[in-house]
Amino acid sequence: MSEETAPITELLRLVNVGDAAAESRLLTLLYAELRRIAASCMGGERNDHTLQPTALVNEAYLRLVTQKDKTWQNRSHFLAVAAQVMRRVLVDYARAKNSQKRAGQAVRVELDEALALSKPGWQERVIDVDNALKKLAAFDERMAKVIEFRYFAGMTETEIALHLNISDRTVKRDCKAARAWLQGELSPPVAGAAPSET
Repeated sequence: MSEETAPITELLRLVNVGDAAAESRLLTLLYAELRRIAASCMGGERNDHTLQPTALVNEAYLRLVTQKDKTWQNRSHFLAVAAQVMRRVLVDYARAKNSQKRAGQAVRVELDEALALSKPGWQERVIDVDNALKKLAAFDERMAKVIEFRYFAGMTETEIALHLNISDRTVKRDCKAARAWLQGELSPPVAGAAPSET
């Protein structure tokens, strides 16, 4: 364990048992990383977007520290859970903002584009990606985590490999396969093609 992660691991242990001072210190130490994750989740958000990365960090952190069963093992585990919570906040926000059903023709959307909050209609895309990730997790939970950590947490392949205890090569393979699978889920069916059984 490095000097940098040792105090964070100890703070997480203290937070797990309800130490309020440790919660405050933890936020101070990890705020920059949480902000980076939030910015990654919101990738290229509009200036007039009503949900800003700071608000996303604050909401996610509140949800994290008020969880009843806080059992974070280390910095990597905490940040991975933080990314999942931020994804959930974005989906909840998108659902609240998306009160009308989509109209018009479906169009092909690339995964990177689907996650860009700077374009109109981002609420629908965030919900679509969330639904597709849930389907992928039912099929292959590790591949879904790889995508979530890569796109929502902004983790590198090496960080993902360490967190999931797999090789960098496996991360690359999972990422490639998951992207292809998700692309199929996010693309509208071709006219005249038989519907898929997913």
